[in-house]
Amino acid sequence: MIKNTIEETTKIALFRGKEIRKIIYKKEWWFSVVDIIEVLIDNKRPRKYWNDLKKKLKDEGYVEVSEKIGQLKLLTSDNKKYQTDCANTETIFRIIQSIPSPKAEPFKRWLARVGYERIKEIEDPELATKRTRALYKAKGYSEAWIEKRMRGITIRETLTDQWQERGIKLKKEYAILTAEISKATFGMTPGQYKKFKKLKRENLRDHMNDLELIFTMLGEASTTEITKNKNTQGFNRNKKVAKQGGGVAGKARKDLERKSGKKVSAQENYLEIPEKRKKLK
Repeated sequence: MIKNTIEETTKIALFRGKEIRKIIYKKEWWFSVVDIIEVLIDNKRPRKYWNDLKKKLKDEGYVEVSEKIGQLKLLTSDNKKYQTDCANTETIFRIIQSIPSPKAEPFKRWLARVGYERIKEIEDPELATKRTRALYKAKGYSEAWIEKRMRGITIRETLTDQWQERGIKLKKEYAILTAEISKATFGMTPGQYKKFKKLKRENLRDHMNDLELIFTMLGEASTTEITKNKNTQGFNRNKKVAKQGGGVAGKARKDLERKSGKKVSAQENYLEIPEKRKKLK
């Protein structure tokens, strides 16, 4: 059981007019578990409900949940501080999954927003990553999908860093190079891909399935590798390399499609695929 040794100020977050106490611990927000339970189930005895739930979770083998609960000092209505069961955003998500409540889904979305407010993100960029993961989790994406999406973000950032070092400065140039990779990988530019998926302003990659993300990563990672090894400079040369990198992924995609008998590019939003929806319930 974790206990805080540094005095921090108790803050109040509001969910649908109900108060939830929170406190900064280890550079992130930790929330009162009892306050959250009271909001979700409208129970007049939230502490008893939480004690019973803790025992149930432990009996079911979720020992790590109780291990990640912190005894932190929070201010109460009598203006005194008492040790209170608290948890960070990730642990709260696990707890919510065990509470039957119609408020669970809207609460997850709310928690993803307030749980990773930009607390010292400049000094600690890891918090920004945690915040992104929480937002995807709140939207219903699986852990496996989130891992691929986060890996894809890292690969993309590595590529754009390489482009920047090699004289690519304009936003339009980045868009053109990205389009070349996508066209060579999937036979469609990002704009055409969005139309294919019937998207408007949504983020294309957030609507990709596992294989689409994997081939997107392969195209961009291949482009990065060729760019570094050839030390490509300037827009025109990087445009040629973008085609080559995307071509590596494109050949692999076509080979898979030929052997599996199924297209990689899918019109469905990842979350709309029936078998994915079942797994997320």
